[in-house]
Amino acid sequence: MYHYDDYDRALVHERVAQFRDQVERRISGELSEEEFLPLRLQNGLYLQKHAYMLRVAIPYGTLGSNQLRCLAQIARQYDRDYGHFTTRQNIQFNWIELERVPDILEKLADVEMHAIQTSGNCVRNITTEAFAGVAADELLDPRPLAEILRQWSTVNPEFLFLPRKFKIALCSALQDRAAVQMHDIGLYLYRDEQGRMMLRVLVGGGLGRTPILGLQIRDGLPWQHLLSYVEAVLRVYNRHGRRDNKYKARIKILVKALGIEAFAREVEEEWQQIKDGPAELTLDEFERVAAGFVPPAYESLADTDLEFGTRLSQHPDFARWVDRNVYAHKVSGYASVVLSTKPGITAPPGDVTSTQMDAVADWADSFGFGEIRIAHEQNLVLPDVRKADLYALWQLASEAGLATPNIGLLTDIIACPGGDYCSLANAKSIPIAQAIQQRFEDLDYLHDIGEISLNISGCMNACGHHHIGNIGILGVDKNGSEWYQITLGGAQGNYSALGKVMGPSFGVDEVPDVIERIVETFTDYRETEETFVDTFQRIGLEPFKERVYRKTVEVSA
Repeated sequence: MYHYDDYDRALVHERVAQFRDQVERRISGELSEEEFLPLRLQNGLYLQKHAYMLRVAIPYGTLGSNQLRCLAQIARQYDRDYGHFTTRQNIQFNWIELERVPDILEKLADVEMHAIQTSGNCVRNITTEAFAGVAADELLDPRPLAEILRQWSTVNPEFLFLPRKFKIALCSALQDRAAVQMHDIGLYLYRDEQGRMMLRVLVGGGLGRTPILGLQIRDGLPWQHLLSYVEAVLRVYNRHGRRDNKYKARIKILVKALGIEAFAREVEEEWQQIKDGPAELTLDEFERVAAGFVPPAYESLADTDLEFGTRLSQHPDFARWVDRNVYAHKVSGYASVVLSTKPGITAPPGDVTSTQMDAVADWADSFGFGEIRIAHEQNLVLPDVRKADLYALWQLASEAGLATPNIGLLTDIIACPGGDYCSLANAKSIPIAQAIQQRFEDLDYLHDIGEISLNISGCMNACGHHHIGNIGILGVDKNGSEWYQITLGGAQGNYSALGKVMGPSFGVDEVPDVIERIVETFTDYRETEETFVDTFQRIGLEPFKERVYRKTVEVSA
């Protein structure tokens, strides 16, 4: 993985010293909360319902074992013994005391981490897929370009005060696991017929109050022009994006207002002025960064292992875990393992304790090359595990509560912290998620249902990405009461789609029954090998509405 150079270290440590002074001035009263607000947001610090929340960046979702141990120490020493992993490949600590934040940032800086630009109207954490560099279907490793974008966008003065927050994602696999269509800029990296690295650029995607899928603005962009083209997009957005209304300030609104053709023309005009300037990437610069992503010293292993095969046949629970939580690796004899943070009623989705973090760091060293990934779905990934070690890892993960075999299934729920913590939320997310998980705790039934994504957001900001869940749940406020609106048919990946609202919202106690009726409708109507989205697209919304609302009326009567 990439390690900081002298410039990175100096920048991060100087930023910590700067913020330490700002915190001291806030505590002394020299700075008002209004004056302090933009300063703390630039350092990832939010004021939530009960305490400050600190959001720490995990660039393109990659952690070293020493970094995860540092996060575990922060959870123990400064929080309530856990951290919450997010859909943006960050970690949030929800119970932080203001006066201790500079010390936390200092610890992070010592292990090459920071919280810079994890909030505020700036370019946020650069993301990619959790299996980057190891996925069997990968075309190219996108992490070097993601790291180049991180370096370029960090404290870039031209783009620190954009009209609104700005998110960039990269993907370079046959299957899009980075949700590139949901980002302000989505980048798809591939090779052309001559073997040259090229980029396909999408703009104007985003969820929130006005969900929109990104549209292609350019194809066949040589990788050398990555920064200059992204800069051109940002300049056009910075120039025309609305600052009078934060609900209409995202780039998706600008693209929709201008039209994709007009927006593309303006970006092209801007780019022509800067494309051959200092932002043009050189091969030397690419190779300097790419050297941090050289593949580790893999052993020469056969793709099949007799002992592994024997374990599969003798231990059905292990076989089920392998089927759901183990992914193909590009190197023979290795696999990538997803550690589920969704055990059900015992822990909220995405929450990991300090003890679990330490354990995962140990496993990364023992069974891999000291690296951990954070998935968009809020799970943890060990990218390089020998197949011969999978059984031993499964036993340890089971003891630690991280081996639930539900990846991609209904209980692998994506959920924001919701009204339990967030001051913006209209309703709680965590109790709803756990009630659904409890209703569907029968693993045999879950596996019979097959893959269904269920996403929950506590408000229209859509931090739980409910719009792109096959089943989406949105918390809404009705006269001070918590209600939940259901959407169906959303999807992420190569065939992304936005869910359609099913109808009137439901009370908190009704939601598990509603989800059960939706699932029953799907299983009744599905044809062989159909996914939930396949069935939904074939039969439409009405059969689901009829089943759910008829039953609701019957129960009410």
